[in-house]
Amino acid sequence: MKKFLRITGILFLVLLSGIGVLLAYVKYMLPDIGPAPDIKIEATPEAVKRGAYLANHVAVCIDCHSTRDFSKFAGPIVPGTNGNGGEIFDQQFGFPGKFYAKNITPHHLGSWTDGEIYRAITTGVSKNGNALFPVMPYGSYSQMHTEDVKAIIAYLRTLPAIDKEIPASVPDFPMNFIINTIPKKAEPMAAVTPADTVAYGKYLTTIAGCGECHTKQEKGSITGEYMAGGFEFKMPDGSILRSANITPDTTTGIGNWTADYFVERFKTYANGTPAVEKGAFNTIMPWAMYSGMDTTDLRAVYAYLNSLQASSNKVEKLTAKK
Repeated sequence: MKKFLRITGILFLVLLSGIGVLLAYVKYMLPDIGPAPDIKIEATPEAVKRGAYLANHVAVCIDCHSTRDFSKFAGPIVPGTNGNGGEIFDQQFGFPGKFYAKNITPHHLGSWTDGEIYRAITTGVSKNGNALFPVMPYGSYSQMHTEDVKAIIAYLRTLPAIDKEIPASVPDFPMNFIINTIPKKAEPMAAVTPADTVAYGKYLTTIAGCGECHTKQEKGSITGEYMAGGFEFKMPDGSILRSANITPDTTTGIGNWTADYFVERFKTYANGTPAVEKGAFNTIMPWAMYSGMDTTDLRAVYAYLNSLQASSNKVEKLTAKK
């Protein structure tokens, strides 16, 4: 009996040691996606213009990295705060920790190389090698064409520097370990031209991260059909907001929408969004930013969405606070 207990104790210690080694590896050796690329981006007027378009109206980087005014529908950007960061994603929204959108103006990124910014956008690894929480959809950005990523970086360099310090993000346990396993090397999509409408729409939809919000997930795992909506956003007041079904289902999705109506839906807020009374329906989708998307690009997105498998999923947009 004593021999059995001794062997059991030894095995237990070996197991604990193994777990300790594994945790230490995950905590201190990951993410392991290699060094930042050694690149120097030429900020041509064309590149800056392209980057401004992508960052403000497609990939909408400026959305989370600015201050949003949720006294208005869809929370438009407060003028003069572009890129200053500070938006918080924490436990009251259902996140496993406190995560802050960083200051991406030259005040903060001025000490970063172009390669370090490129690595952060496309792999989710910061200047110091730490993993970023994927509330920034770097899984989608990792598929962005290299030249488009470079254009965004060129644009970010032109933003007015805003002196605003942002707290460090603090993931809860066990996310403080899991987060290091998430970053992966970038895998840019093959280049496509606007003439290839569906393929181009797929590219735009991917780098816009539409699937991140419009596909139901729980604790980071996909539980619903692609683009069928139902992803839940816990709001600070206790209500639950859900994303819409944007598959071509004719009953619960956008199957009855024409291309013109789809474009019009996005262009509705091109001149701003109205004030919203407290307790009334609001949304986190940045309609004002997407309204600036080129009409041809919106039609390509529409074409791609209508090429998807139709999924019947009736979504209750809002469950009010009980």
